[in-house]
Amino acid sequence: MSKAARKSTNPAHARKKSRRLAMQALYQWSMSGGDLNEIEKQFQQKDEIQQVDREYFHELLHRIPACVDELDQALDAYLDREMEAVDPVERAILRIGSYELIHRLDVPYRVVINEAVQLGKTFGAADSYRYINGVMDKAAQQLRKIEIDAAK
Repeated sequence: MSKAARKSTNPAHARKKSRRLAMQALYQWSMSGGDLNEIEKQFQQKDEIQQVDREYFHELLHRIPACVDELDQALDAYLDREMEAVDPVERAILRIGSYELIHRLDVPYRVVINEAVQLGKTFGAADSYRYINGVMDKAAQQLRKIEIDAAK
């Protein structure tokens, strides 16, 4: 098997790409208020969808809007402004991170934070990744306290 073929079938790599596309789709949903199924159809037509964990992408795209109030409330204490005042790209990244911290205990908290920071570096404003890192780190201290304490 070629290196490229192995890379495309790596579950961690597929999840990373799922988060990336989900962030873009959630940004679109946030800005347009569009139908999630229509947004998903648009993303299903992209070439890069072949390298994505489609089930994870679907879960993030549909479950995050379904529990957005819960996710925003979980982050509220760690934000320096209302969630709606946070940059839309950062908001989408923070929501993915909070969703994973709360609902995907199979994803280690360090992975959640790292993935959020990487998305911030790629898509956010110049130093937005620092803000994302600070918020996600504080949220993880509370939401994943048992996991963090066990790692000490």
